[in-house]
Amino acid sequence: MPETFDKKSALAFIVAFGVVSLFADMAYEGMRGITGPYLALLGASGTAVGIIAGTGELFGYLLRLASGRLAEKTHAYWPITLAGYVLQMAAVPAMALTGSWWAAAAFIILERTGKALRNPAANTMMSRAGEQIGQGWAFGLHEALDQTGALIGPLITALVLARHGQYTDAFLWLGAPALVTVLIVIGVSLRYPFAGRAAPKARTQESTALPRAFWLYAASAGLVAFGFADWPLIAYHFAQVKTVTPVLVPVLYAGAMGATGVGALAFGRLFDRIGFVVLLPAILIAAAAAPLVFLGSTWFAIAGAICWGVALGVETSALNAGVARLVSDRGRAGAFGIFSAVFGIAWFAGSAALGWLYDISLTALVGVSVAAELAALLPLVLVLRDRKA
Repeated sequence: MPETFDKKSALAFIVAFGVVSLFADMAYEGMRGITGPYLALLGASGTAVGIIAGTGELFGYLLRLASGRLAEKTHAYWPITLAGYVLQMAAVPAMALTGSWWAAAAFIILERTGKALRNPAANTMMSRAGEQIGQGWAFGLHEALDQTGALIGPLITALVLARHGQYTDAFLWLGAPALVTVLIVIGVSLRYPFAGRAAPKARTQESTALPRAFWLYAASAGLVAFGFADWPLIAYHFAQVKTVTPVLVPVLYAGAMGATGVGALAFGRLFDRIGFVVLLPAILIAAAAAPLVFLGSTWFAIAGAICWGVALGVETSALNAGVARLVSDRGRAGAFGIFSAVFGIAWFAGSAALGWLYDISLTALVGVSVAAELAALLPLVLVLRDRKA
């Protein structure tokens, strides 16, 4: 068995990890696709939905700061990754046990916590494979498989809701892919144990200092996150104004997840070829999502959901690939944690602000969202200038 990645084993590892994420996303994206209407059914307001979504992201992303540091110091990449998957997957069917919006909120936050625990360690292992096949291709291919599950999961919940009409039944059905996820990730860890080992000695002298471009890059990503409406608020809006029927909400989410997969593959591949400049049009696509979703009729809302999905695909592929390109292997787990913390704080602030604005003025919500996305272009341009220099 090899001790490090070559091109063949790197590609196989990314595909294997992508299958893990396929089933994981089938479970937790199926859950997240209906949390907005479920919280509304339990009596939560638009402000509460925004704060719950934002709190889950904030807690999850801040925890990545600690889990990234932990992985960097202990090199326990696989144990941390496995623990995160077990916690996250347990939270999905547990949603069926809730009877109040605050109890549901607790499991939503717990699910985000599990993802946060595993994310920096898993991303670091994938970035090591990406050094052999290209960071954009590695994260893009993984995200495409990931989003295949994210597309299937909401369709499962839509089918269950159409046949039974009960959200609790949908959450219980999602327990099946959650269990499969845990079993497969254990198998992958046994097949590729070397993915979690420390960097080879040749790299141990690499600097762990984070360059100026990294901080500019994190600032740009933070502004993108601030202006990016979370899906529970979008789904809540659809439920309130009847833009689409309740049964079609998870179907539309599945379509958005399909767009996420396509966006991840396309922009990830382009990132390897032309670098950070590929993020400029991606940010403009993200800026178009809010006005289409919140101000448009049915067809504009569908177009907005597709834009939202494509932008999300870029966030989860090209953005991560950018961190791997800016930071050396030795400091990468910590950098992923810091990057995620910045992203998460901004996401929380934006989700809370957009949820609050939803109850006041949709026009103001859209204005703030678009302004934040466009502001993200400035630090990104500075990153491009630094890289060119």
